[in-house]
Amino acid sequence: MSDRYASFVQSGPGRALVKRLGLPDPPRLRRHRPGDPLVTAPVLLGAAPDGRLAEQVGALLTAAGVELRDSAATPGPATDPAAATPGPATDRAARNAALVYDAAGVTDSTGLRPLYDFFHAHARTLHPSGRVVVLGTPPEECDAPRAATAQRALEGLTRSIGKEFGRGSTAQLVYVTRDADAGTLVSLESTLRFLLSGRSAYVSGQVVRVGRPAGPGQAVAPADWDRPLAGKVALVTGAARGIGAALARLLARDGAHVVVLDIPAAGDALAAVANDIGGTAVQLDLTTADAPTRLAEHLATRHGHVDIVVHNAGITRDKTIARMDADRWDQVIDVNLASQERINDVLLDRDLVPAGGRIVAVSSIAGIAGNRGQTNYATSKAGVIGLVQSMAPVLAERGITLNAVAPGFIETRLTARIPLMIREAGRRMNSMSQGGLPVDVAETIAWFASPASGGITGNVVRVCGQSLLGA
Repeated sequence: MSDRYASFVQSGPGRALVKRLGLPDPPRLRRHRPGDPLVTAPVLLGAAPDGRLAEQVGALLTAAGVELRDSAATPGPATDPAAATPGPATDRAARNAALVYDAAGVTDSTGLRPLYDFFHAHARTLHPSGRVVVLGTPPEECDAPRAATAQRALEGLTRSIGKEFGRGSTAQLVYVTRDADAGTLVSLESTLRFLLSGRSAYVSGQVVRVGRPAGPGQAVAPADWDRPLAGKVALVTGAARGIGAALARLLARDGAHVVVLDIPAAGDALAAVANDIGGTAVQLDLTTADAPTRLAEHLATRHGHVDIVVHNAGITRDKTIARMDADRWDQVIDVNLASQERINDVLLDRDLVPAGGRIVAVSSIAGIAGNRGQTNYATSKAGVIGLVQSMAPVLAERGITLNAVAPGFIETRLTARIPLMIREAGRRMNSMSQGGLPVDVAETIAWFASPASGGITGNVVRVCGQSLLGA
């Protein structure tokens, strides 16, 4: 579904009207295309005193072909708030694709001042659709309450920057465990490659935790970062249309053989997706009692195992709870939550998900913020978050990661049915002033699914353009 307002804003008359009336101004987002470089300009790297990550991050980015600038040797533009925006000639050459700051060494609130100095000096140097990444230490791993307090304060900084910088820029906080090993650094590289690239166009204001993988070999840098899933078998439920179909195509782009699953009524659309990507189609109603067993037998017989499981299947049956009949409640809980638990149980009991496996669940910002008329849906999606939080530590013992994405307003046939005014509010009430695309959700899931992401588990990342709703 097209966003006519966003298209109008990009026109000459639209630009003039937006500026004159102060209307929402959706920027043109930088999304990844095959063959794109990681970034299109240098990255400015800074660090607070006693930062423990800057040197390693610098080495990772240099090896990835990124040109680095050292903030200590790079003065910012004029910082007088009344000063004009830097001119187009020399300042364009001095602009940065990203600002990356190592704040992992901050141990008390006074140590937050260098972050102000860095971002105050260099905020104007960021390109449109630029990236901001702040690196920190997980507060729960800090030795003293003051250190934990300062590290927690970084969340307010990055979320505010995501709302201030505009022009399609994003800002994220990445907490990196102090108990880092080689696998942690591989997972950090996977995370930086995602967050700095066009793959994260609609992800902003998020907190990501990178830990130590469960064991050696659980986070492996791919031979080809453009095809990190080569040789992997992936299962995507609800794959006939929308986010599921986009995800199947993207995982296939990244090298996986994709098993696409949906209900028999969607068989024609499902077959078209499978044929398009050279995958395998499975028509199955996940609410039937024998569905998990039939699915497990198919995977075991055809592939022997499954490396990546994406629980994307979901339905809505909207009514306020006072008007909602029991069937509407039961159907949504069963499809959106209980079926995930049943499938996981059978696949894990039969050892069909090996060590190094990746399970990704699809939640929603409705599960974080709630939504009128969707008590069943919001309950199911909050349950998905609970599933991730409770099961990730259990699965880590088997070398399997479990994460979730929480989409916001994504342009699909389902959101096209929303009444006009509510639809427009959903599109504009975020830092990007526009809805996301199915590929934005798919790119985030692909990052979780990467063999390099073994130190990333228990995370719930919103793909919502930094929606004003929820946390």
